[in-house]
Amino acid sequence: MRTFNTRAAALAAAAATAVAVLSPAPAAADVPPGQRGRVVDAKALAGTAALPSASANRLVSYTSQGVNGRRITVSGTVSLPQGAPPRGGWPVISWAHGTTGTADVCAPSASVPGGPVDDYVSITSAYLDRWVARGYAVVQTDYEGLGTEGGHPYMNGESAANTVVDLVHAARRLDHRIGRDWFAVGHSQGGQAALATAAARQRTGQLNLKGAVAAAPGGYDLHLTVDYIRQQLPGAQYALAFLPTLITGAEAADPSIVPEELLTDEAIATLLKAGRTECTARHREIALTFPLDKVFRPGADLAPLTAYLRSQDPVDFDLRVPTQVVQGTADVLVSKATTDLLVDALRDGGEIDYKVYQGVDHRGVLDSSFEDSFTFVEKLRGDRHPGGTR
Repeated sequence: MRTFNTRAAALAAAAATAVAVLSPAPAAADVPPGQRGRVVDAKALAGTAALPSASANRLVSYTSQGVNGRRITVSGTVSLPQGAPPRGGWPVISWAHGTTGTADVCAPSASVPGGPVDDYVSITSAYLDRWVARGYAVVQTDYEGLGTEGGHPYMNGESAANTVVDLVHAARRLDHRIGRDWFAVGHSQGGQAALATAAARQRTGQLNLKGAVAAAPGGYDLHLTVDYIRQQLPGAQYALAFLPTLITGAEAADPSIVPEELLTDEAIATLLKAGRTECTARHREIALTFPLDKVFRPGADLAPLTAYLRSQDPVDFDLRVPTQVVQGTADVLVSKATTDLLVDALRDGGEIDYKVYQGVDHRGVLDSSFEDSFTFVEKLRGDRHPGGTR
């Protein structure tokens, strides 16, 4: 997500009193389980998100449960392996993508060569193609509000976990050859989503969540973003690159957070506009030249924004299934120091396999970690570990 130094990570650890992100919505607001994971539409998929080694790639829309327990429609993709499925059906990789933005044009399923998120989706598709080539059905959610109605509640763990699991339900309804055993795998923003999925409460017995893989997971230090920018600390320019996504995502999760009340007129015209209409690569370009002292409106009450970001911190997750975390030492977006502290905290509440790759950066960790992650997942498939059911 951002470059924060070791001192900042230590501050994050000391300050991590996050409210548990996976607290269920009031029962009256919950979408009935039978309505979740229903296929709304399905058609052939083209573009960057289609996996070359798949026998079929489908663009789907399906029902899920969003923030505040409301029923939502989500878009995503389903890619099937070649050949006949094994007994019990193909195992599933449910992929949670990294930060692309909150505007509808940033939905990975809509990515095309040269498009606004192609620089990222082309890399993740190459990674996921290795899974489908080895016999895994691969499903990829766009998350709530990316390419579909409503805003995208960026880094909201509960919403992300719901969309990750409900796409597996939808895929099994779409093709009966897809099995019950599945794994949550994600990168960056999606690393937090994979951890949230691994910690989420059980919902049904129709699926068997065997484990999770989180690559360079974000979220641990989000609540430091505001202070980093205001105090112009080292790494503040990286933090600013994510502010358009953070603030529009917080607004989507909690409408009482109004970006126009927090940002200067200059920031509204530049940063906020970009957050609502453009994707992460463009946000990075803008952040390089935007003055840090012109971001927040003088006297603005930033406490609700900071509190929301803190509430999505994965530090207090109690993981219900074995989880692998992979991290590169040359990552300047999610630092190894930050991930070290997150893993130490997660080990108190779950089974963690932590792999570190020397000289590997934020996106490079996907290719570098594939064989270790494949071995980790294959072992869990072979074990009679009960996993979790959702």
